[in-house]
Amino acid sequence: MSSSAPDTDFTVKLVDVYPENEDFADGLALNVTDGITRARYRKSYTKPQLLEPGEITQVRVSLPPTSLFFAPGHRLRVDISSSNWPRFDVNPNTGEPVGRHHRIEVANNAIHHSDTYPSQIILPVIPG
Repeated sequence: MSSSAPDTDFTVKLVDVYPENEDFADGLALNVTDGITRARYRKSYTKPQLLEPGEITQVRVSLPPTSLFFAPGHRLRVDISSSNWPRFDVNPNTGEPVGRHHRIEVANNAIHHSDTYPSQIILPVIPG
């Protein structure tokens, strides 16, 4: 990933997307689990390291273990974002000390996927 900011968040949600049905004419999307990584803690929680804006770096977002049966017609969706408010606090993207920021900036973030910068989503499946 890369960012225009010295610090930002990456969030991931695993979502069960229900098909259209009698109860929900447009279907329904229910969160299964979610996770977050604040970029400054991508390598260590005890030694924060700010990003170099524009530089490509690796960020891993782990989700808590879960197990769910997906019924026929359901789809699995993975949402990747830079915020999951109000579940997680907002990152001001400034690199200022956590909880003591004086301003908020917009972060332009990118996920890179190529032979040089591979990205992956690992979803274990239990055979039926």
